[in-house]
Amino acid sequence: MPLITLSNAKQFICSEESTLLDAARAHGLVLEYSCRTGRCGVCKSQVISGKTQAIKNEEALTSEEHAAGYILTCARTAIDDVALDIEDLGRLASIKTQTLPCRIDAIQKLTPYVIQVVLRLPPKNNFEYLSGQYIDIIGKNGTRRSYSVANAHSISDKIELHISHVQDGEMSQYWFNEAKENDLLRFEGPYGTFSLREKPQKNIIFLATGTGIAPVKSILEDMDFANEYASTKNIIVYWGARISQDIYWQPHFSRLSVSFNPVLSRADEHWTGRKGYVQDAVITDSIDLSDSVVYACGSDAMIHSAQQHLIACGLEKNNFYSDAFVSSK
Repeated sequence: MPLITLSNAKQFICSEESTLLDAARAHGLVLEYSCRTGRCGVCKSQVISGKTQAIKNEEALTSEEHAAGYILTCARTAIDDVALDIEDLGRLASIKTQTLPCRIDAIQKLTPYVIQVVLRLPPKNNFEYLSGQYIDIIGKNGTRRSYSVANAHSISDKIELHISHVQDGEMSQYWFNEAKENDLLRFEGPYGTFSLREKPQKNIIFLATGTGIAPVKSILEDMDFANEYASTKNIIVYWGARISQDIYWQPHFSRLSVSFNPVLSRADEHWTGRKGYVQDAVITDSIDLSDSVVYACGSDAMIHSAQQHLIACGLEKNNFYSDAFVSSK
C-alpha cells in the first residue's frame, strides 16, 4: 500500500478505500480537518510528490489551487507513495471519538432563531475534548447534525450547544418544536481540529459569524481558566451578525482581558457600533497581522473572504485556522 510522508517526516500507509485523512487517524496521526465532506477546505494540503485520486467532490478547492497541486485530504486517497506539505497535530491524537448517551439538562431561547441546549452526560463518563471541537448529535432515523461545543471542559462537565434554526430543517423541527428537558439523545465526538495553538505571535484574533461564536466562547473560557499563555497576548474578538438582537452573548471573564467587537451587516439607525463585515473590521483597525494568529468560525463565505484578504494584508498563511459551518437540513 502507498506510503504517505508528512513534512515533519511522520509516515503512514493508505489503502485505496481510505481517504488520506482517515488513514492518518487510523495510524494515530491527526491532520487538520473540519467538515469531512470536501466543502470547507480546512484539510487542504499541497502534494509535494506522488499521485492521489479524488473519491469525493473537492468543492472547496478553486481551479487555481487544483493547478498548484492542492488537494483535500478528506476527499482523496493515494495511488502511489505521496509526500504532503502538512504536519500532524500531535496533541489531538490522544482525544478519542466516542458515542455516548446524554439527556437534555436545559433549553433556553437566546434569540428568536437561536437556542442554547445544555446536555447532561452519564455519571463517571470519560468524555474529553479540546475547546473549539464539535460533536454530532444523532437524531431520529440516524439523522446527524454537527454542533460546536460552546463551553470549556475545564469549567463544566456538561455540554453547551448554540443551535440556530434552519428553515425546513429536520433537526430544527425537533430542537425548536419538540425538544424538552430530560429527553434522551446520543452524540458522537469530539471532531475537528479547531483549537488554540500556543504560537509566539502577540495578537490572537477571533472572527465569528452567527453561532460561530460558540467555539470561540469555549476557547476563551479555557484561556481564562489557564491564563499563563493568554496573559501576554492581545486578544481581540470580532463577532458578525445581521441585527443587534443577534448579539446574544457578551464576554465576562475573571482574569482574561478581551477586546470585543460586535459587527452588524444590517444595522438600523439606532446602532452605534461597528457596521459591515468582520474581516473588513480587522483590516480597518490596522492590526499588525504579521504578528497575529487568526481563528475564524462561521459561514464558509466569511472564512474564505477573511483568509484571502487577511493574508493579502500580511497574515502568514500558516497562522489562519478555521472551522466553516456548512449548511445541511
